[in-house]
Amino acid sequence: MMKKPFIPYNETHQTRCREPDPYENLIGDALEAAFARGATTLGGILPVLVERDIPAPDGGAWSEASLAAELARLAA
Repeated sequence: MMKKPFIPYNETHQTRCREPDPYENLIGDALEAAFARGATTLGGILPVLVERDIPAPDGGAWSEASLAAELARLAA
């Protein structure tokens, strides 16, 4: 039986040209914590952002819409 060659997974956004800034690290850590708690929706992530006092981009309260927009912005 012939083994398949190893082909590394190389998603574009996993090979950034710079380190994440402190804000991006805060968001990333919050996402990891939310996923560890079993969050599967934007609504499940929001409590972690609030608990960690991470401000929404506009300085107001987080909403599912603002979180979706911010994640899309950060992914661009």
